[in-house]
Amino acid sequence: MAILECRGLTKRYGATPALDAIDLTVEPGGIVGLLGPNGSGKTTLIKLANGLLVPDSGEILINGKKPGYETKSIVSYLPERPYFSDWMRTEQLLDLFVDFYPDFDRQRAEEMLHHMNIQPKQRIKEMSKGMREKVQLILVMSRRAKLYLLDEPIGGVDPATRDYILQTIISNYDPEASVIISTHLISDVENVLDDVIFLSYGHILMHKTVDEIRMTEGKSVDAVFREVFRCL
Repeated sequence: MAILECRGLTKRYGATPALDAIDLTVEPGGIVGLLGPNGSGKTTLIKLANGLLVPDSGEILINGKKPGYETKSIVSYLPERPYFSDWMRTEQLLDLFVDFYPDFDRQRAEEMLHHMNIQPKQRIKEMSKGMREKVQLILVMSRRAKLYLLDEPIGGVDPATRDYILQTIISNYDPEASVIISTHLISDVENVLDDVIFLSYGHILMHKTVDEIRMTEGKSVDAVFREVFRCL
């Protein structure tokens, strides 16, 4: 069974379609890049998959079910922007995830936070932007989920932080689970991807494996991406 399936999925903001009758199937296992320029519909698709938006027409299914209460237990979601309150301490964030998610591995999260020298009593407001994003990703990736939805996890952080974030993603998900990474920073994530989806103005332009792109095009995913979107 597909971990994510879209059938004629459409979502509009006013008269403008963010997603226009797309069909998409993502099978379990592997890391998928949801790639496209800003405004291409990436965040809308991720929010629909997480049940934060409702389709105007068509449907989206997570492990065969419509997004809702049942799918919350199998989806771990990283929003585009950190959402924790500034006054919260690291240990309070751990308590929060323990309370909300039975699959949360607190020990794994504590080990990664310790590796980053983030103290249990440290408050969010005392952290840099990059540090906040690391904390949020650690919490998200410490769940034993079937599907991880990561919206721009490396946007706006320095190269060293990007490397750490990508390594955290690779090292902390079950190979039978799926990771969908939304980004426009192709060169930074290309080496960790198994499949890619090119999205533009609400339409899917391409859905192929990274190996297939390299074999048929003789180029990197980043090079193909630049060619495709230069022509639009």
